[in-house]
Amino acid sequence: MTFQSLPVSRRTVLRFSALTFAAGVAGCATHAPVKVSNVPGADQTAAALPLVNALRAKNGLPALSVDPAATAAALYQAKRMASAGKMQHLIGTGDDFGVRVKASGVKLPAAENIAAEQHDVGAAVTAWINSPKHLHNMLGNYGGLGVAVAHASASGDTPYWAMVLSTV
Repeated sequence: MTFQSLPVSRRTVLRFSALTFAAGVAGCATHAPVKVSNVPGADQTAAALPLVNALRAKNGLPALSVDPAATAAALYQAKRMASAGKMQHLIGTGDDFGVRVKASGVKLPAAENIAAEQHDVGAAVTAWINSPKHLHNMLGNYGGLGVAVAHASASGDTPYWAMVLSTV
């Protein structure tokens, strides 16, 4: 038996390459969670809460309260960003906001605001107020709040901020 070469068009090669790539991506294992144990971070909820509640009061909304689960989720996200050296909600393949915050005990629905390079909580909250999408989150139908900051020398000591708003 002999093998005969079949004419292969460029389109066929591209289709095969795309299918091979897609199958490889689909079969990839999810990246391990970003390691954050050595990243210094701090709970900033107590400092942020009066600022956010003043904003909500001006808009006729009820005050938020400290949510320990949201605080844990915010601290974890701030540390993840500092460890990775990038300000992103999703870090790594397979990252999922809902799964991540639920792992900290946050009840859904929830929202997350992130920021980087602000050197104090007031500047971070002001940056979120000046961003329509972040402002929308802060004025949403939430009852709990957690805010944290983290620094990592790998990221040039940039402050990374995370705010998690929760339905307590």
